[in-house]
Amino acid sequence: MRVVLDACVLFPTVMREMLMGAAKAGLFEPRWSSRILEEWALAARKIGPEGETIARGEIAILSAYWPKASVPVHQGLEARLYLPDENDIHVLASAIHSSSDAIVTMNAKDFPRNILSEEGVERRDPDGFLWALWSDHPDEIQQVADAILNEARRLSGEDWTMRKLLKKARLPRLAKALTS
Repeated sequence: MRVVLDACVLFPTVMREMLMGAAKAGLFEPRWSSRILEEWALAARKIGPEGETIARGEIAILSAYWPKASVPVHQGLEARLYLPDENDIHVLASAIHSSSDAIVTMNAKDFPRNILSEEGVERRDPDGFLWALWSDHPDEIQQVADAILNEARRLSGEDWTMRKLLKKARLPRLAKALTS
């Protein structure tokens, strides 16, 4: 399954690490465009001046690990598409151009399901998407989550619980599944 990851699911670290861990486990093929990655880098400024630098380092790592994930811009395709927010058309164009099955985004209102379905693309929220992957591959998702939890504990010095970490990352359904 090919999936375009919107910038809004790449910027939060734990969410990105869960998604990319699932991709590393072979549960889906990630796709993005240079514009999506640029949006992530610019959004990372919110955490301070070092945020963009850190994001660009992460982008370089992801690009090296998944060299085929980058979808080239297709201007003609973008010109024929419509979404409520024209600044999101490039994401849909990336999904169509890469023959992706879905767009994983937190931005439901700007990616109406009816418009996406006309193009053969599904909209998935990250929590529901990861929960579905967990339903089919519980051991693989558990391993990814355990590694992220251990790294969060190491980096922060806090004694995070799985539920607290994933709920903070806006993945409550996955948190409940992994802790029940």
